[in-house]
Order: sequence, then structure tokens, then C-alpha cells
Amino acid sequence: MLHFEDSIYQLIVETSTNLPGDVRRAVAEGRSREDRATRSGLALTTIAQNIGMAELQVSPICQDTGMPTFIVHTPVGANQIEMKKQIRSAIVKATRAGKLRPNSVDSLTGENSGDNLGAGTPVIHFEQWEEEHVDVRLILKGGGCENKNIQYSLPAELEGLGKAGRDLDGIRKCILHAVYQAQGQGCSAGFIGVGIGGDRTTGYELAKHQLFRKVDDVNPNPDLAKLEAYILENANQLGIGTMGFGGEVTLLGCKIGVMHRLPASFFVSVAYNCWAFRRQGVLLDAASGEIKEWLYERGTGISVGETTAAGSHDAPAEPGNAGESREVRLTTPISEEDIRSLRVGDVVILSGEMHTGRDALHKYLMDHDAPVDLNGAVIYHCGPVMLKDEEGWHVKAAGPTTSIREEPYQGEIMKKFGIRAVIGKGGMGPKTLAALQEHGGVYLNAIGGAAQYYAECIRKVNGADFMEFGIPEAMWHLEVNEFAAIVTMDSHGNSLHADVEKDSLGKLAQFRDPVFQ
Repeated sequence: MLHFEDSIYQLIVETSTNLPGDVRRAVAEGRSREDRATRSGLALTTIAQNIGMAELQVSPICQDTGMPTFIVHTPVGANQIEMKKQIRSAIVKATRAGKLRPNSVDSLTGENSGDNLGAGTPVIHFEQWEEEHVDVRLILKGGGCENKNIQYSLPAELEGLGKAGRDLDGIRKCILHAVYQAQGQGCSAGFIGVGIGGDRTTGYELAKHQLFRKVDDVNPNPDLAKLEAYILENANQLGIGTMGFGGEVTLLGCKIGVMHRLPASFFVSVAYNCWAFRRQGVLLDAASGEIKEWLYERGTGISVGETTAAGSHDAPAEPGNAGESREVRLTTPISEEDIRSLRVGDVVILSGEMHTGRDALHKYLMDHDAPVDLNGAVIYHCGPVMLKDEEGWHVKAAGPTTSIREEPYQGEIMKKFGIRAVIGKGGMGPKTLAALQEHGGVYLNAIGGAAQYYAECIRKVNGADFMEFGIPEAMWHLEVNEFAAIVTMDSHGNSLHADVEKDSLGKLAQFRDPVFQ
């Protein structure tokens, strides 16, 4: 199979940079149902633009290229040992080319391998079959949506929904609750795969395998087909919306599978996937390893709707209060006075220097000084994809990461160093909100997954610190121009995230009564 490694490399690049046609149509359909004048409407416009930019530039759609997970079906007699070696080699090549972010981290030392290889990474599942060709499927599922996976053991008592029993109606409640608990932290509007039964391990595997189904297929089990349609319709009544901003479109797809279980166990496992639903597959010639067929319609040339021009920003209005939101332009360093003038719903257009910071940096700064002056500064929760050449470092993808992980640190760090704004996605909790009010700070929500849209705003890499943390966790100092994000937590004690969660919990309660009996 002389061409196997090259075919796998092509599969990785295609999966990372070009959303399949069925996913694009689902995003376009969702966008058609959302009022463009709202925050969710703006988010979907940005998402549409980002999809096109990633395809055009052959760069990662989202900077978090996830845990590469392969499912490989081979004919009897195929050399799976050699195939595994070549898959790993293709992973290294794609990482060096900036198509994958180095994401493999030693769980004990925190050291990043730098090439996406390590114990257990990438994930490769081999199965033999009686066909004569090789079937390889790949999913790139980022950490933000992976963290919103959830598993239920029935019977259970669910917030807002009451008792969920060991029946189809209990399963229904679990799935609705899974969408509710994700809020905007998994980069909604999303897709979910559900596994019913099995044990704790196989239940999650079954759930993730459902994500390999095509968006528009119909479940062959009539009960599950009915449940999939029910969930897709009613999850969108929770009002969570794109990025958790509130709105009409929260879920774009639901796929459910079932397997036998032990009498004592009844698990419902939910694999949540963001809008950047990156999965693709190929059929390969078993002798040469050449690609014979792409298994999912390639998205090239399939539009997800009209987009705004690069660099332009449509200020979203408050739902029901069109035209009241403001667009505010700020340059770093930012004063406390400027920050306290901002309100939830404002669109902030930032220029100047900002600094990336994720888990490793926040932990470090609790007990150490910062390497640069952060008074009036902006911290961006981002782990970019970076490439270096003779001219220096270049940003290849730079969308936000989920912010809630920094909740134990964020407020104290802002007060300690005089930081005025943090940018991320999904919002933060009450500890950070209190610090924003006391210190004079603001939380800005960028559009999760829009890695090309935001990379376009970065004009220069001014430097980096803590490279020993690995590229995603290093502190990058970036010069930006017209970087747009929405105020979702302000210095007056207001939090859009808390409001949407409270409202969606109230709406969740309408689904307490049995539907499937």
C-alpha cells in the first residue's frame, strides 16, 4: 500500500479544513431560522464566514483540532501494524504543516509531545470485514465539546425534569438535559450522538460512533427515529441559541444508537459535538492505498449563506430591542472608566496588543509575577495553531477556548495584575462576575470555532513566553486589529450566560410530563 500514508494525510487535511456538505446544509438551515439582528444571528454569520475562509485557505476550521480518532475497517490479511505506523506518520506530518494543533499532553507531567503522538494518541480502532477495500473514518472532536459529554445512570433525578426511569421516556429526558447542561460551552449550535445501553465504556463509544452517521439519514429503528425527530424539534425550544447567546437554534442534529446492557446497569451516554462537526472518511484500494471514494460529500463550493465582508462587523441587537446595542472601539491598554461604560450586549472592536492565556498560565500566575505588564491588558483564552519560518511565528488558527476552566483563577488574577478584559467562549461563573464588578472588568465572548475569522484580525506576533508549556498553553503576545467580541458579563453584575441558563431551565420544565410510554 504505497499510497496509504499520503491518503491518510489527505483525509486529515480535508477533515480539519473543510466541513462536509451535510454539515454545511445543517448550519445553513439553522442560520435561516435565526434573526440576523440578534447576537445568535451575528454568531451564525461569523461561523458561515469562517467555514468559507478555512476552505479557501486550507487551514483549520477551529484551532482545537481535538483528539484524532480513526475507525479503520480492513480486509482479512491486511497489515494493521504497518497501517498504524503510517497513520501516526501522517499525523506528525499534518501537525508540522499546521493542519493539526499539537494536542497530545502527558497527563502526569503536563508536557506536550509537540507532534500529536503519545500514549493513547491518536486513537485508532481496527476492525476486519469481508469487503475487499479499506474504509477509514476520522473525527476531530475538540476539547470544548468533549468536556460537555455526559453519561446518565437510570433511574435518575434530573434538574428541571424530575425522575427519568428506565424506559424510552427516561432516555428522552436525559437527552434534553444533556443539551441544557451544555449551554454555549460546547459551541452550540451543535450535534449530539447518543448511546443507549452497554457499559460505561462501550456506551460512550456507541455515542461517538453515532456522529459518523450522515446528518440527513433516518434511523432504521422506528422508535429511535421518532425520538431523534422529537429531540431535534424540542431542544430548539430551550432558547439557548448559538454560543449560548439565546435564540432559536441550539441543536442541528441528533443520532441515537442502542445496544444490550447488564440487568443492573442502564446508561444513557451523550457525545456532544460543536457546530464545527469535523468528520470525513475514505474508501481506499487495498493493494495501493489510493483513495477510491470520499465517504461524505465534500463541502467545496457549498455555501452556508451570504456572509459579511472580512473585517466588517454587524452589531447585534438585544432580542426584542433592535438597534439598542452599541459598537464600541477600544485600544489596549484599556482604562477602568472605559470598561465600566460597557454593558452586556455591546460589541467591542479591539485593537492593540492582547495576550493568550489558558490553564497552565492561569495556574502559574496565581503564585508568580507576569513576564509583561498586564495593567489595562486583555487576556485571550486561546490556544492557537502556530507555524514558524525564517521570518518568525505566524498564527494559522486562533479561536477562543472554553473559559469556565479558569473560574478558580480568573478573578484573582485580574485584580492582581490590573487586567481589564478577558476574551473566551461560554462565559464564566459567579466568582469571576463578582471580581468584574469589584475590580472594573469585563468578559467578552468571541465566537467559538471561528479560528480563521479571528486569525485574520492578528497582524503580528510580538513574542511568546512559557514555551515550555507547549504551543497551545504558551503566553502569546499578539498585535490585533478590529478584533470583535460581545460583552456577555459586565462590571455592573450582569451576566448573559446566567440569564440564558435560568431562562432555559424554566423552559426545560415544560418537558417533565411523559411523552413516550
